[in-house]
Amino acid sequence: MAGLASDGSNPDVSLLYDINGLAKASPPWFDRVMEFVGEYGIMLGLVLVVLWCWWSIRRRGSLGDSVTGLVGLVWAPLAAGIALLVNIPIRGFVERPRPFKDHQGLEVLVAGKTDYSFVSDHATMAMAIAVGVFVASRRFGLAAIGLALAEAFCRVYMGVHYPTDVVGGLALGTAVALLLAPLALALLTPVVSAVARSPRGARLVRSRRAAARAATAGTGAEALGIPEPRHGSGENDLAA
Repeated sequence: MAGLASDGSNPDVSLLYDINGLAKASPPWFDRVMEFVGEYGIMLGLVLVVLWCWWSIRRRGSLGDSVTGLVGLVWAPLAAGIALLVNIPIRGFVERPRPFKDHQGLEVLVAGKTDYSFVSDHATMAMAIAVGVFVASRRFGLAAIGLALAEAFCRVYMGVHYPTDVVGGLALGTAVALLLAPLALALLTPVVSAVARSPRGARLVRSRRAAARAATAGTGAEALGIPEPRHGSGENDLAA
């Protein structure tokens, strides 16, 4: 670690060498696994969490809960896309080279990275999706946030980002997903509600079994805000 001595006063560089040093000490097969996980695997895992969350919210709770949950899930990839667009001028303004261009002795697991380092696109996108899922479901959102943090670690482990690159990505993804959420939810809720009322799109919001169960239990009216009739009121009126 020749670069560590010359950059030991910089905590960002020191932490980079400490985390990336794990790649040097690991067997080659493990590094190949981490390369796939950090580049594609965790993002695929986030997609599976989104699909699992969608499958869950359309089968449980009221119709209103399903609409609210699906709105959050629709917002998740939109937030990721907006965060990546916001990152374009940030990268161009900071113009921070990849760490392996300025520091020797790093174990770089992914070759061919020629763009700028700050802010990490992978960390930004992962956290934006995770926060969007958290808006839809706390339980699935916590799992998605865990995956986003793992993505940030992997990018430093792979030698393609500084720790501050991924911290900045996590912060950017969180900020975009949370700050724009009220506006996004206000715009998306009528759209998802219209889909829920349509004959063909209703199954995207509510499963057939959940809808039938709600109708049988009488909760369908409650979900729409329609009060249930009071049982026995007719007999009381006749007796009066």
